[in-house]
Amino acid sequence: MATPFDIAELKRRMQGAIGVLSTELNGLRTGRASAGLLDPISVDAYGSHTPLNQVASITVPEPRMLNVQVWDRSMTGAVERAIRESNLGLNPIVEGQLLRIPIPELNAERRKELVKVGHKYTEQAKVAVRNVRRDGMDVLKKMEKDGDIAEDDVRKQSDQVQKVTDEAIAEIDQLMATKEKEITQV
Repeated sequence: MATPFDIAELKRRMQGAIGVLSTELNGLRTGRASAGLLDPISVDAYGSHTPLNQVASITVPEPRMLNVQVWDRSMTGAVERAIRESNLGLNPIVEGQLLRIPIPELNAERRKELVKVGHKYTEQAKVAVRNVRRDGMDVLKKMEKDGDIAEDDVRKQSDQVQKVTDEAIAEIDQLMATKEKEITQV
């Protein structure tokens, strides 16, 4: 028996890619401090990549400052390194197990940089959606080859997969357009 074809499952997987993109774009903050700014950062902790919020607590003591309180003293260096290498343009100031992160004012150059990072995230999401599309098409081709589905049905299902893919790509483009507008707004 071939793998059953399920358009709802493909949609769910595409929505997963869009959800990841949404989280990553939320991490691209404009000029204000927000704990969500550090969400995309993961730390090399205990031999694996661990989300920052699982090794430290993040607070916003003032509008242009983040505090990251690392729970395990031995992780402070790894957390600092992860934040510096995150392409967010942040330079933490280490005070024991507390990292103070001043949020720089967004200049035109920094805004362009953030938009570029956003476009990189967007492209990754589109690739993920296209991979889901390819998986769906592969299942259809295999079902046709095995004689489980007629050629006309394959064509109809393929059109449906393409339609779902186009909708997901449009949603991704819309998310980025909204974020770009937010970033470039002075």
